Amino acid sequence: QVQLVESGGGLVQVGGSLRLSCAASGIPFSNSAMGWYRQAPAKQRELVASISSSGRSTKYADSVKGRFTIFRDNAENIVYLQMNSLKPEDTAIYYCKEGVWDYSSGNFRMRGSSWGQGTQVTVSS
Repeated sequence: QVQLVESGGGLVQVGGSLRLSCAASGIPFSNSAMGWYRQAPAKQRELVASISSSGRSTKYADSVKGRFTIFRDNAENIVYLQMNSLKPEDTAIYYCKEGVWDYSSGNFRMRGSSWGQGTQVTVSS
C-alpha cells in the first residue's frame, strides 16, 4: 500500500524559508523518481519540482527556479523540498508523488493514483 506523508508546511512571511518533507512507503523508493506538486485555491495542481531516482537529475517549474531545491535521501525514503525567498503566490497545499523519469525528455511522469494529505504552505505579505 502506497503511503506518502508530507510535512513541514506552515505560515511564513514573504522572503522566508520552509523545508518540506515527504516520507514514502509501499513503493520502490530508490528506484522511483519523485515530484512535488502544489495546488492553490481554485487552481489546478501543478508540478513544481522533480528528481530522478538517483537524485542526479532535477527539474523545476519556471516560477520556482532558483528559489526551490528538491533533494532526496534514499536511505530514509524521504524527499525534501527546500523553499527559499517565498512569495505570496507560493501559497498552496503541497503534495509529493512517485513516478518515473523520462531520460530522453528530462521530464517526470507521475505513476499511480495515490496522493498523500498534503501540507499547507501559506506565505503572508
